[in-house]
Amino acid sequence: MENMVTTTVTHHQPSCRHCATPLNLIVADLGQTPIANDYLDREALTSPEPKYPLCAYVCSSCRLVQLEDFIRPGDVFSPDYAYQSSMSDSWLEHARHYAGLMTKKMDLGSDSHVVEIASNDGYLLQYFKAAGISVTGIEPASYVACIAREQRGIPTLETFFGETEARTLRTSIGPADLMIANNVLAHVPKIDDFVAGFCELLKPDGIATFEFPHLLNLLEFCQFDTIYHEHFSYLSLMSLEPIFALAHLKVFDAEELPTHGGSLRLYVAHNASEFHETSRLKQLRVKEFQAGLDTDAPYLAFSSKVARVKQELLNLLHELKAKGKTIAAYGAPAKGNTLLNYCAIGRELIDFTVDRAPSKQGKYLPGSHIPILSPNAIAERQPDYLLILPWNLKTEITKQFAFIKDWGGHFIVPIPTPAILCGSGNGD
Repeated sequence: MENMVTTTVTHHQPSCRHCATPLNLIVADLGQTPIANDYLDREALTSPEPKYPLCAYVCSSCRLVQLEDFIRPGDVFSPDYAYQSSMSDSWLEHARHYAGLMTKKMDLGSDSHVVEIASNDGYLLQYFKAAGISVTGIEPASYVACIAREQRGIPTLETFFGETEARTLRTSIGPADLMIANNVLAHVPKIDDFVAGFCELLKPDGIATFEFPHLLNLLEFCQFDTIYHEHFSYLSLMSLEPIFALAHLKVFDAEELPTHGGSLRLYVAHNASEFHETSRLKQLRVKEFQAGLDTDAPYLAFSSKVARVKQELLNLLHELKAKGKTIAAYGAPAKGNTLLNYCAIGRELIDFTVDRAPSKQGKYLPGSHIPILSPNAIAERQPDYLLILPWNLKTEITKQFAFIKDWGGHFIVPIPTPAILCGSGNGD
């Protein structure tokens, strides 16, 4: 990759962020990479670009998969943090469905209070608000918090959440009937303190739900690109139950979801509450044990899978370029930056990428320096191939850009195995 000026940080012996056991078992070492959401202006392309080791370990004691803690959360979730949840239509539909489900399940009404931690741009709370339910968003990134307040009218507090902050919030906004944590649990370095905050803010008979990509799918389907510095932990029911127990909380139900390449939704309540374990929670425990998540084997096998995907993707892209084909990418997600930087893919292979978020357009991907354009560029430049970086949205994207078949264009998905799709999104 051209014009690469970097500074690096070296490894030290890490210990588990939950139980303090020394971490010795490496799940995946993806080298030195920049922060995945640190999009660059043109002027920054020739400046030193900090890079940090991206190495995932598994704790031999509690089985929490995690990164070394090189950076503070504020370094990742800076005021101009650009990710907006509402940019995906399928994710908005997921949020709408969840709001309806929980409103009915808990009989929420005008006297109820719903609090979302990491509420982003108000993508989810807008549906509870529309039903006349009182809502509060907690979002440390001021850029998206401002969007939530100004465009959606969602009361949003700009702060990081934890046990101390939860005590303050209990006084200022009141306790919550429902607390929501969608795709945030992996983002907190002090995971015990974060979970303890739910015990503080949740009403005695309240429910908290946590959604996150399931570690089991990461390992089975080689989703290594979901490893990046913004994700401090990679989660399973097995590793989380002790963390909830430490905070006097219990998991009483679980759902397996298709989102983000396969996620879990855990239903959590106070230990003293009357909620009882469901059969699907018990089945999930069995599934994780049968997959060997309590043993070293699935973690040790992962690195070779990652290396195979890297080589297959590079072979495919180089073969297409050798035939004179033009290749663009869709999306500027954090996972895409892990993929591109680990595979050392830059502008010599990918001409440009496009993204719906105006905050990213006109900038460059960290590390690879690939320019980010408006989605209109696909029709204007007519690339022969479109590499889908947010592969979890493959169905949505192939439908949205089905017109590339008009000029013989094809889609490429990199995970779990690099493959070319035809314009309709079906396999060749």
